[in-house]
Amino acid sequence: MAETYNKEETKELARRYKDMLKGSYQELSSDDKKLIRKAFDLAVEAHKDQRRKSGEPYVYHPIAVAKIVANDIGLGTTSIIAALLHDVVEDTEYSLEYIEKEFGKKVAVIVDGLTKISGLNRETTSIQAENYRKMLLTLNDDVRVILIKIADRYHNMKTLEFMPIEKQARIASETLYIYAPLAHRLGLYSIKTDLEDLGLKYTEPEIYNDILDKINESKEERDQYIAEFSKIIEKSLLEEGMEFEIKGRPKSIFSIRRKMMAQGVEFDEVYDKFAIRIIYKPKSKDERHDAWKIYSIVTDHFTPNPIRLRDWMTQPKSTGYEALHTTVMGPKGQWVEVQIRSERMNEIAEKGYAAHYKYKNTEEKESSIETWLNRLKDVLENTDANATDFVENVKLNLYSKEIYTFTPNGQIKNLPKGSTPIDFAFAVHTEVGYHCRGAKVNGKLVPLSKELNSGDQVEIITSPNQKPKLQWLDYAVTSRARTKIKNSLKEDEKKMGEEGREILQRKLKSIKVTFSEKTVNDLVNFFKLKTSLDLFFRVGNGTITNQELKDFAAQQSGALMSLLKGKIRKKSTTPIVIEDEITSSKYDLLVFGKDEERLKYTMSKCCNAIPGDKVFGFLTINEGIKVHREDCPNAIDMRAKYGYRIMKAKWIDSSQREFSVNIKLAGIDNVGIVNSVTLLISNSMHVNIQRINIDTEDGYFEGHIRVSVKNNEQLNILVKNLKKIDGVMVVERDG
Repeated sequence: MAETYNKEETKELARRYKDMLKGSYQELSSDDKKLIRKAFDLAVEAHKDQRRKSGEPYVYHPIAVAKIVANDIGLGTTSIIAALLHDVVEDTEYSLEYIEKEFGKKVAVIVDGLTKISGLNRETTSIQAENYRKMLLTLNDDVRVILIKIADRYHNMKTLEFMPIEKQARIASETLYIYAPLAHRLGLYSIKTDLEDLGLKYTEPEIYNDILDKINESKEERDQYIAEFSKIIEKSLLEEGMEFEIKGRPKSIFSIRRKMMAQGVEFDEVYDKFAIRIIYKPKSKDERHDAWKIYSIVTDHFTPNPIRLRDWMTQPKSTGYEALHTTVMGPKGQWVEVQIRSERMNEIAEKGYAAHYKYKNTEEKESSIETWLNRLKDVLENTDANATDFVENVKLNLYSKEIYTFTPNGQIKNLPKGSTPIDFAFAVHTEVGYHCRGAKVNGKLVPLSKELNSGDQVEIITSPNQKPKLQWLDYAVTSRARTKIKNSLKEDEKKMGEEGREILQRKLKSIKVTFSEKTVNDLVNFFKLKTSLDLFFRVGNGTITNQELKDFAAQQSGALMSLLKGKIRKKSTTPIVIEDEITSSKYDLLVFGKDEERLKYTMSKCCNAIPGDKVFGFLTINEGIKVHREDCPNAIDMRAKYGYRIMKAKWIDSSQREFSVNIKLAGIDNVGIVNSVTLLISNSMHVNIQRINIDTEDGYFEGHIRVSVKNNEQLNILVKNLKKIDGVMVVERDG
């Protein structure tokens, strides 16, 4: 052992090593133990000259991480070795090639992934987003990278008190932003709970300590209450021959704080501050039968709250979590949450991914945790997205609660809470999503923006002519749907740009302007666009009008006349350069909230957002809405501390903003008049119909149509074309 450790530290290293192995979840062979010892000796040697902020030998940290990996997460030999060596390549002279040579390819891949993630902490821009993205990219290599990184952060949070105060809040905020939801999604509930509590401890210390003090003050009373509650049901459980253990615990400080905020109440008013957990050994082959038997015994003694029953056994969470939860009215009129789990269910709840894999039968269908990992890989395919987009896409699935929906033939589709038929369509199949024209929920037609609920049976109506629309992004929730829609819109924009180029050539010819590369560049500058594709696209969809092209021609003609006059007068031999202001982005309008409202705001000076940046609004107390970039240095802190004051915001292209208009139609009721009207609007004009109502009586019809148009010229063209339909006598704007 290295000479830089004193006698006491040498003894402590030996003790910690034995402690790490003693509680290992997996069975370790003698060969496994030899490899782990070899890795332990290398870590001790490699880190011999390093100390932590606390003054302890640095090697205590990788040993602690390995213990969390072995005991709390329940991983095996490869992960334990990688945890022991996770900082060796980054912080010492040992190379990745050496690690691979001594411990094999798998260990090297994991250590490499962990080294890359740690290296991002030296970056200065959007650390949390890049950190998150890098971790998720490692899913393509080995999910154990993330599990060990969570263990690494877990131990760092336990020793955060030794870090400088200014770093504590940043690290704690990042933990709440990234690591806690990841731990939750991978089923590591115990670690997730501790990470949330530790995160709150350093982001809102006063609140944390206040709740902790109140929990400690009531400990004796709580323990007595739990004993009284348990005694009542223990007798009945024993009479049924059940083998069980009853545990009582307070709810986490973070969850109590969340309830206080959500319900607008004080600590004393939170009605279920602790839970009872009944862990049983199954009597029969059917674990669920035993769980419901225990539920029946509990509810024989205590009245259940009917809206607080959660059956995670029949349909486990996508993390693999299984249990039966209920809330009952206990002694002295107090609500108590009761969690019923078999030993197997409890093991999966505590160990997460590792235990789920242990109990998985090789002949079973793909496990739900693996399904989730595959969904993440779908997001990874969208390589064009920047780090912040990537994070927001993935976090949609991480943070949201789940709903369970059904296809017409009864197949279950797990979706995040808040999902719509668009999300459901893409969950069924990409092509179903692309061609989604409408949806029926429980047999009734609904808007594509309708929020789905658990138990809904959803039928997607498709059409081969249907394509994704820009407005779908306003109500698509899942990252899969949003990514596919964006990719499709890019393709459509490209095709319309090709059509727009031909249209522009014809229009310029009609106003006697030569179509050339110079003319295109001048037009891009005139309309303050970014690229020629933006120009062609706007011509193709009718956003750029004939009058605007004539205005361009007039300006060019006026500039040329000024140039000629200048030359005739010979006042200057310096060439005249006509300059137009060019904006850095085609996004020129900032809107807020789901309804994209135009509100008053000011730009925050801490990050200086500009049009086109990914931004959010922050509702201040005295200065109204302040706009920050998503990767603002203060973003983590604001999201962690004041999430309820964050407003969704985005820059949009005002030229593509659509406006709703009501049109009144009247005329002679010819056969097929409705079909003629809708075909012209949807297919010929490519205008979206929001609502249509046509009544006929004695050969006369009158109709009211609500459509979305981009500008007044497009509306005028639509009205003009509707008047050409045989039988239509009146077309006018309605209201």
